[in-house]
Amino acid sequence: MKVAVAGCCHGALDKMYETLELLQRRHNVRPDLLLCCGDFQAVRNEADLRCMAVPAKYRHMQTFYRYYSGEKKAPVLTVFIGGNHEASNHLQELPYGGWVAPNIYYLGYAGVVRFRGVRIGGISGIFKSHDYRKGHFECPPYNQQTIRSAYHVRNIEVFKLKQLKRPIDIFMSHDWPRSIYHYGNKKQLLKMKSFFRQEVESNTLGSPAASELLQHLKPSYWFSAHLHVKFAAFMQHETSSKEELPKATKFLALDKCLPHRDFLQIIDVEHDPNAGDSLEYDAEWIAILKATNSLINVTQSTWNMPEKNGLHAKWDYSVTEEAIKEVLEELNHDLKIPCNFTLTAACYDPSKPQRNVEPVHTINPQTTEFCAQFGLTDINDRIQQAKEEGSGRGECEEEEEEMDSTGSAEEPSEYNTDNSGLSSFNPDEIMLDEEGGDEDLSTCSVDPSPDHPPEFSTSFSDIRIMPDSMAVSSDDAMDSNNEELEKSGGSTQVEEKSSTERSLKRIGGDENGNSGVKKIKRRNQAIYAAEDEDKTD
Repeated sequence: MKVAVAGCCHGALDKMYETLELLQRRHNVRPDLLLCCGDFQAVRNEADLRCMAVPAKYRHMQTFYRYYSGEKKAPVLTVFIGGNHEASNHLQELPYGGWVAPNIYYLGYAGVVRFRGVRIGGISGIFKSHDYRKGHFECPPYNQQTIRSAYHVRNIEVFKLKQLKRPIDIFMSHDWPRSIYHYGNKKQLLKMKSFFRQEVESNTLGSPAASELLQHLKPSYWFSAHLHVKFAAFMQHETSSKEELPKATKFLALDKCLPHRDFLQIIDVEHDPNAGDSLEYDAEWIAILKATNSLINVTQSTWNMPEKNGLHAKWDYSVTEEAIKEVLEELNHDLKIPCNFTLTAACYDPSKPQRNVEPVHTINPQTTEFCAQFGLTDINDRIQQAKEEGSGRGECEEEEEEMDSTGSAEEPSEYNTDNSGLSSFNPDEIMLDEEGGDEDLSTCSVDPSPDHPPEFSTSFSDIRIMPDSMAVSSDDAMDSNNEELEKSGGSTQVEEKSSTERSLKRIGGDENGNSGVKKIKRRNQAIYAAEDEDKTD
């Protein structure tokens, strides 16, 4: 089947779906599934905009609300993960995943689903070591810290994913797995994005948690976004025994949405021709959720996952075939995910703007139903209980931050770096700490412009159909179109031909074991985020 993969959508759903329609008209290619690698921005109303960690001038309503209200429907099944610029209050309603609109499915903090027999997994958010070992304690209304920490990856999600034993076909993360740049055309990457050099050379670019998952899961495909550049790589995994068959992962990072032409890719994926067209639960993943339910933490307390170190009675939470069979029996062998989308917030009305509406903590009926069906803890219900009991651990009120201005805490961590993206300046990213610093979150400077969007043109994008090899060329002969794109600032024409197939090879460059964070001379402090250094995807 044909799978379309998109980078950072940034709420531009109309343009994304129009691009797919253009693809069908010009190339007679119609994807069966669309995957989006974060920064989807499922913004329903003005309150959601206030829960996005971006300066006010970037808070645009865009077009998701039209799909949420039912005015429009996604023309292709869309599955996405969260990034670092999301309506966090909306996505938080669905920690285990669910429908954010008809035909648009969110994978949750971490999740695995099936479509036509293809197993698709993903993890939302970006990595920050100072929040990695905390629970999911945040809830709206957010303060200056929690509006960022809400989208930071947690160790429990990585731990759950590491319990998977069955093969994964496709995996998505927002930030790149650390070290993946050593398996592609590193020279060309640095030619296009020279400000990546220090992180690449010190081996601190990307997420160490995602790298750990890549080594463990060994999926056939891994897709990412976040850094706003297209990059392909091929990673041959080491085998643990002579009996184990060699495995390899084809990695692809996509650019952000329009006007960039490398934000969308089409690949052919082998599927089960006898499988149905519905999105399905993954039985092993459901069994893992049940097995790890007791590990859920909704406090700010830091803790490590169970491991074989003599401190834990149990450290292996992978599931048996019997446990998977029990899940199948619970569902009567019907794994179809119910189409139970429910409106949980008022939809934006262009004729009646409400700039001062407050975000509220909402319990989503989809999550309630899912948890009841499988005997799981509703994380939001647990947070709500903590608030009502006045325990202080699940409080959403602003608390004294126990970190320094960079967010670093004096605590041990299994990772000794704190870079999820770049510590150097990336001109393609939205900075959280622009001139004047962060604005007061009690006010919302909204600039909704959905009724007057930029005029859509049928010549705005370069859509490429990915060859089977997901090829990476040599250092001296990488896709010249990318270099031209960098110089021109984006093409406005659709290429009429697919990219040519090139042989895969690992490009040179030793993997640097240096895990320390190098200090950078910050000549212009205004271009760095003062607290979190979170980047736009």
